[in-house]
Amino acid sequence: MMRTRRFYKITKTLLSYGLDDLIPAGWLPWTIRLGRHAFFWLPNKHKDKPAGVRLRLALEELGPVWVKFGQMLSTRRDLLPPDIAIELARLQDKVPPFDGHAAQRIIEKSLGLQSIHDCFADFDTTPLASASIAQVHTGKLKTRDGELTDIVIKVIRPDIRETINADLELMETLASVAAHHLPDGRRLKPKEVVKEYRKTLLDELDLMREAGNAIQLKRNFENSDMLYIPVVYSDYSRHNVMVMERIDGIPVSDIATLKARGVDMKKLAERGVEVFFTQVFRDSFFHADMHPGNIFVAKDDPLNPRYIGIDFGIVGTLNRDDKRYLAENFLAFFNRDYRKVAELHVDSGWVPKHTNIEEFESAIRTVCEPIFEKPLAEISFGHVLINLFNTARRFEMEVQPQLVLLQKTLLYIEGLGRQLYPELDLWKTAKPFLERWMKEQLGWRAIVRSVKENAPYWAEKLPEMPMMLYENLRQQHNIDERERELRKQQLLTQRQASTSLFWTVLTGSGLICTTLLWNQTELSEVTIGAGIVTVLLGLMAWRTRPKTKNNEFV
Repeated sequence: MMRTRRFYKITKTLLSYGLDDLIPAGWLPWTIRLGRHAFFWLPNKHKDKPAGVRLRLALEELGPVWVKFGQMLSTRRDLLPPDIAIELARLQDKVPPFDGHAAQRIIEKSLGLQSIHDCFADFDTTPLASASIAQVHTGKLKTRDGELTDIVIKVIRPDIRETINADLELMETLASVAAHHLPDGRRLKPKEVVKEYRKTLLDELDLMREAGNAIQLKRNFENSDMLYIPVVYSDYSRHNVMVMERIDGIPVSDIATLKARGVDMKKLAERGVEVFFTQVFRDSFFHADMHPGNIFVAKDDPLNPRYIGIDFGIVGTLNRDDKRYLAENFLAFFNRDYRKVAELHVDSGWVPKHTNIEEFESAIRTVCEPIFEKPLAEISFGHVLINLFNTARRFEMEVQPQLVLLQKTLLYIEGLGRQLYPELDLWKTAKPFLERWMKEQLGWRAIVRSVKENAPYWAEKLPEMPMMLYENLRQQHNIDERERELRKQQLLTQRQASTSLFWTVLTGSGLICTTLLWNQTELSEVTIGAGIVTVLLGLMAWRTRPKTKNNEFV
């Protein structure tokens, strides 16, 4: 019942804001056009507003699942008209807030406080920022040494889980329909993608998980001059409340302020690429929600700019095999070795084994060759993605659910690079990093690192080595003894089988002779004698058969 109500709510919202007008009528089947006329009581109530404003308001009204979809679209300036992209960018930190006093009560209940001032010297009920799932308030934390620290408190929106669950259930239904009816349903794996999206979105509702992610990222980039992660006060964090150091930075989308302060935009853009590849290939742990609303630039050193990251609800991880294949694919792309790219896709199982390598190589070359040796501003990655999608369809390439977050993060990185420094050579910036990483994985450095990582374990096991060696030798001796017994038994069984076969053949011959004599002389002394001999031969065959015990020959 809730799913039906939510479906009606979504339909009503989209039609009330006239979003059906954004889709050309020729693109819709007649059934959809007929269905639109069936909802005659839901006219466009916002005809006076531009299309971008209507889309933004509709997504805000529908809630967090749809807001996050709009956030991703806002970074795709090459796919959307400028007015729509600008409006969607407002979704990043301008979602209407909920009551600040309600947020205060949530904090007091979660932390077990009689009053919020028992823990915080100051708390501002007016939100500093409001996002789709949570909002942020400022305050001052009383430390144990009596000092006051500027902090922000993130609070999950009340009753947001019910809305998210309803939307996700509807998405799962639509994914099942798509998987069943779309020609590419099996390859695109819509059900698996929605399942992965469900996990990601529900993980974002747990601020203890986000606190852990922030602590891990901060440890990975300790003393880094590329990325700073604020301190998380985990003692004051709960599943729906998180307390974190307040940062002072410039939003990365505020290009005018960055330029006015003399920030080195080229270095800033290059460091963004390096931060991404470091997270993916060095740490296998990356911030997967890097839209402009979550990224700031420190004010302290404009010529040596450093990023500040916030909002760690969505992170991605890669296993060793996926990371290795990705790195090799990137390097093959950078070196324009399209045959290597095709072979890697087959080896990794991303395309079927029966794929024609030569044809696949040619198709990849056709798509990718035009993008090289061009500044970022001249590259339409939207067109490249469309061409790659068509190539994937031709060669039955399957969607990899474990890479969905990585793909989304790559889109964000491109969007940031386009805004910060359009002339950025993305390939030139990333290639040296990947080459260095591959050398560390395959060369002598990899051996040294492996020895260093395993040395403590080996040292711990060293006193046990004599006993382990003795046990291994004793087990080997027992195995050898058993193998000898098995070989003897096999030889005995073979002899028994040969003897039994001999008597069985004689029995068969005796039976044939007895039958012939019966036909010629009927019941005579010779026939009776032949029958008795045949019976005796059969008894011998039965007695010499291989014996079995517990379904095994003995």
